[in-house]
Amino acid sequence: MTGTNIAALLIIALFMLIPLAMGAYAGRKSIPTTEDFFVQGRGMGSVAVFFTVAATWWSAFAFMGSNSYFYLKGPLYWTAIAWNILFGILYFVVGKRVWFLGKTNNYITPKDFFKHQYGSEALGNIVAIIMLIFTLPYLQIQLTGGAYLIEVASGGIINFKFAALLFYLVIIIYVWSGGLRAVAWTDIFYGVLLFFGMIYGGIYIANLLGDPTEMFEQLREVKPENLALQENAWMAWLAMFIITPVGSFMGPQLWTRMYAVKSAKLFNLMPFLLGFAAIAYIGSMLVGNSAVILEPAIEQTDKVLPVILYKYAPFVMASFIIACGAAAAMSTANSQIHSMSAVYTVDFHKTYINKNLSEKQLVWVGRWCILILSAVAYVMALYVPGLLVNIGLVALAGTAQVIVPTVGALFWKKSTVAGAISGILAGTILLIVFTFVPGTIPGPFAFGGGGLLSLFCNIVVFFAVSSVTKARPKELLDELDKQYDDFYNKKY
Repeated sequence: MTGTNIAALLIIALFMLIPLAMGAYAGRKSIPTTEDFFVQGRGMGSVAVFFTVAATWWSAFAFMGSNSYFYLKGPLYWTAIAWNILFGILYFVVGKRVWFLGKTNNYITPKDFFKHQYGSEALGNIVAIIMLIFTLPYLQIQLTGGAYLIEVASGGIINFKFAALLFYLVIIIYVWSGGLRAVAWTDIFYGVLLFFGMIYGGIYIANLLGDPTEMFEQLREVKPENLALQENAWMAWLAMFIITPVGSFMGPQLWTRMYAVKSAKLFNLMPFLLGFAAIAYIGSMLVGNSAVILEPAIEQTDKVLPVILYKYAPFVMASFIIACGAAAAMSTANSQIHSMSAVYTVDFHKTYINKNLSEKQLVWVGRWCILILSAVAYVMALYVPGLLVNIGLVALAGTAQVIVPTVGALFWKKSTVAGAISGILAGTILLIVFTFVPGTIPGPFAFGGGGLLSLFCNIVVFFAVSSVTKARPKELLDELDKQYDDFYNKKY
């Protein structure tokens, strides 16, 4: 290992040690209750909410996968601007209502919402299982992305397996210590790093070719197909635009953030703030397209960013930006591990295994669950290969199925338990078939639209079955009507 590699690793290590200190301090502020450990006592302030949502939203999928997609597929990833805006709109329209109902009814997990809104334990369990199954692959890509960064930074001295293990251990320690409070505090730190690291890295690499304008001129000569959407890419563009924000928004980590907010005011700003934050993808675009010219034969394209930086940028700057990439992966992984532990602890362990545990004992169950789920994701990172963005899209298409019964509960009184269960099962089963049985996606949907088609199937089945099945009990609808009236009367 060279002195440069050692210095690079020391910089990354520093950025990984900072959250450990934050986690230890957050642990001193914590109260041993499930509400404090999982939703920070519903007292999260505006600054923390924005940064923890943005940092959770920006994952290894965004920081590393985006460079790879610009490198391979040209402007396809520009759909990120549109999906950032859609994510912000969802957070405003749906998120604010979920926050109010969570605060009113003391929801902790997504299951609590569905169990109460539909009066169905079965629907709540189905949603919880879907969230656990499909969030694990998305957690996997965070560990994979972080491990790639450490492996390249060390010049291959620290191999992928050990790098992923280091990443896994750091996350476990500080989430174990401080729960959501530790996650939120570290996400403020990560969010700032991510935004500026993505932009600065792209500008620096593009300037090696003269400037961004000159880079595009050279790209037009070398690989002109990277300047326009490739044939049939419109379906993939549309699918990514819808599936990515909807699937991320419906992930358990975002439900936790909706419940934890102290005030409704931030929900009004989210469309603007997240739309503005999308300019960070300019950096990924510049890196990906510049790499086509500088290094046209990179085999593991998820490593485009670290490969280019360590070859063409000063090592201190490269290591700082790579630390930003580690922040991207860690800020999403911490949220996912934490929220999945909440789903298991509250929805299954407390309900079906031991109903008599004290609040302190439940917090310990959640901590051990963090350890176990992380271990599963680590094994998946080692043995389930795939391009980061492609794995992410399948995972997000799974959690996206949950949007249908969510919107139905909030905006359509005629939605029924049978409709919700039938729709979400139909969409999920179809997605699994599309994913594991080659050649089953029909027509134009074959070009990246499998997740979109499965979601469309969910919607159709949900409305069709709800139209002909027994409505929710009148007493439940009357109770919910009063709560919705309170929401509108308070003009949130």
